[in-house]
Amino acid sequence: MDWPDQDKGQAAMITRMDSYVGRMLDQLELLGLAENTLVIFTSDNGPHNESKHNLERFNPSGPYTGIKRSLTDGGIRVPFIAWWRGTVKPGVTDHAGYFPDWFPTAAELAGAETPAGLDGISLVPLLTGKADEQKKHEFLYWEFHEGGFKQAALFDSRWKGIRQGGPDAPVKLYDQQNDVAELTDVAAQHPDIAEKISAYLKTARTPLAEWEPKWQAPGKGKGKGK
Repeated sequence: MDWPDQDKGQAAMITRMDSYVGRMLDQLELLGLAENTLVIFTSDNGPHNESKHNLERFNPSGPYTGIKRSLTDGGIRVPFIAWWRGTVKPGVTDHAGYFPDWFPTAAELAGAETPAGLDGISLVPLLTGKADEQKKHEFLYWEFHEGGFKQAALFDSRWKGIRQGGPDAPVKLYDQQNDVAELTDVAAQHPDIAEKISAYLKTARTPLAEWEPKWQAPGKGKGKGK
């Protein structure tokens, strides 16, 4: 295609990755290991733009808003594809999980004792066709400081609250069940949910001196002295 090198590189990497995954699955079949192997395909963040490729050409965020470093779902919502011949049934789930869920999941599948005090929840029921037994997170939490203070929480797998500018800034609330792009702030329509998330955001933080941004240090911010 007559594309810039960045776009060609992006397309080539995706094509090669897809080919490699296929070769690996073929090899598992060839060795007779498919029925005893769980393969997980996922990512650590949403699409990035470090290479300056054309995001409009590939539309990597799909219907979601934002890319890497955003707390809207375009930045943090990633695929979690599970393949296990004879165990994981084809289909799609709306269960909301996150990476710490993998530790207890792997421990349970391996028959190892799951350490106490983990934040993660085992996904074994979901993977083995027992979705009605799958435990869920009440909240999921994110905090990000590059480009200024930002934090977010997902409540009840539906309501996303995002706070920017400081721990006392108002919370913007998005109903992901009806607004996956997170374009409409509905905090005024659901003040009880917004307040519940706001209270959680205050308790979820563990302040660390090396991570506290400049708004935490009086007299050192812009316009507050030398």
